[in-house]
Amino acid sequence: MRILLIPPDVRPQTLAHPVQLAQMAGAEIRVPPPAALPRLNEPGDTALLGSWLRREAPQADALIVCLETLTLGGMIPARRVSDPLEDVLKRLGTLEEARRLNPGLRILAFGVIVRVAHDNDPLEEKPYYGEWGRELRAYSAAFDRHDRHGEADLPALEAAMASLPAEILRDWVSTRERNRTLHLAALDSVRAGVIEHLCLTLDDTTPYGLAAHDRRLLEARADELNIWPQVDIYPGADEVPVTLLTRLLRDGVPRVYVQYSGPLGAAAGLLYEDRRAGELVQAHMRASGCVQVDHRAEADFILAVNTPGERQANVQPDYATVDTTARHLPAFVDFLRDALARGERVSLADIAYPNGAERRLWRLMQGLPLARLSGYAAWNTAGNTLGSAVSMGALPVRDERARIEALYSRLVDDALYQAEVRAQVRAGLTDPSPFDLGEQLPLANERMAELMGPPMQVLWDREFSGLGYRLRPGPPHLAWPRLFTGVFPLEVE
Repeated sequence: MRILLIPPDVRPQTLAHPVQLAQMAGAEIRVPPPAALPRLNEPGDTALLGSWLRREAPQADALIVCLETLTLGGMIPARRVSDPLEDVLKRLGTLEEARRLNPGLRILAFGVIVRVAHDNDPLEEKPYYGEWGRELRAYSAAFDRHDRHGEADLPALEAAMASLPAEILRDWVSTRERNRTLHLAALDSVRAGVIEHLCLTLDDTTPYGLAAHDRRLLEARADELNIWPQVDIYPGADEVPVTLLTRLLRDGVPRVYVQYSGPLGAAAGLLYEDRRAGELVQAHMRASGCVQVDHRAEADFILAVNTPGERQANVQPDYATVDTTARHLPAFVDFLRDALARGERVSLADIAYPNGAERRLWRLMQGLPLARLSGYAAWNTAGNTLGSAVSMGALPVRDERARIEALYSRLVDDALYQAEVRAQVRAGLTDPSPFDLGEQLPLANERMAELMGPPMQVLWDREFSGLGYRLRPGPPHLAWPRLFTGVFPLEVE
C-alpha cells in the first residue's frame, strides 16, 4: 500500500514515528517536501501542499491528512493565523479534487479542536495569550458552565467577560468558530463519501471549557448526519497519524486485552483529558479499529497500562495521587515478565505521569527483556501515549528491523530523555523559558547530545545488540527552541 501523509507538523512523534510504523507494517509512505510543512508556529505552505497532493494522489492508495495542515498551515498555526473561512474551505476542497483524480483513494482525516492552553504560552497560542491566558481560561470555563447549567453561572461568565479587552475576546473566539466550521464541513465530507474516516480530537482538554462546548456541537452534527461508524471524537492530537495508519494496515479487527497497573486503573483521573483512563482507552481503541476482550486468551495483544493510583500528577514522585496503595508496581512488572515469557504480544502505555515515563516503573523494568515488547510509549499526554501504544501493538510486523527502530526510538525519547535527561539539561541552563530558549538553545543542544549519548548506547548494548542489527545514531538535538521535544536521529540496519 502506498500512503500519503500530511502530518500536523515535523516533530518526531508526528512525522518520523508514523513513517517507522508504516515501514514496520510493510507499507510505503510519502510525505510532502519540508518546505510545505509547518515548524512550530510558522505555517506550512498550503498552496504547495495542495499541488503536492494533486500530483501524488493518482498513484496513491490512501491519504492520512491533518485538516489544519492542509487548510491553515499546521496544527499550531491554526490557532494563530487569520486566514478567512472562505480560503480555508476552498483548501478543504482539495480532498474532493484528489478523489476525482483517483476515485479509489481512501481518505482518512483528522482535525484538532482548538485547545484552551493550560499555560500562558505566547508562541503556540495567539501572542496575547502570554498576558491574558488566565483570563481567557476563566472565560472558557465560565462560558461552558453557563451553557450547561444556566442562569446560576451567569455572574461568573459576566465577570470573566468584564476582565478581558473586548477585541482580544472577539479575536480569540472568532478563531475557534472558524476552525469549528472547518470541522463541521469535514463531517459533511464524511456524509458525502469524500472522507472515509474522520477523527476530531481534543488537545489538552478539561471537563469544562470551550473545547468541550465545541465537542458537543460536533457530536450533535454527527448525530444529525448519522455517520458515527465513520467518526471518532475524543481526546488526542499528535498521535492520530499512527491511529489512522492502524485503521488502514491492521489485519482484521485486532482484539485487545487491557491490563492496568492497579484494580482501579480504569477510574484514574487524567490532567489533560476530559474523562477517566478507562474511557480514554476505549476511545483510542475504537479510533484505531480495535476491540477490547475480557479474556487474555482471546487477545491478539495485551495493552498494559500503567495508570496513577488515583490521578495523574506533574511532578515525580507523587505519593498523594500517583504512587498510592491503589496499585502495586512490582506485581504489574511481574505480569509483564510472565506475558513476555509466554511469547504474548505486549504493548506498554505508561500514563501515570504526563510528559515522560514514570521513573520508578522504568527502574523496575530493567530486568525485563525490553526488546520483546511489541510497543512502548510514555510521551506527552495520556492520549498521545495510548495512541502510540495501541498502534504498535495492533499493527502487523512485516519488517522486524523497522519494529526494532520504532521501539528503540520510543524508549530513548520517552524513558531516557523525557523522564530523565530533560531535567538535567534544564538544570544546566540559566532560568530557561519553557516557551523559547533564545540564546541558550546552542548550549541546550550541546548538553543534550552530551547527556543522551551514553544512556542511549547502554540501552542498545544491553537490550538490542544481540538481535543481529546495527545502530547508527546521529547527534541528538531539540526539535524547536524549547526543551519539550527532542530529536534523536537513528537508523537500525
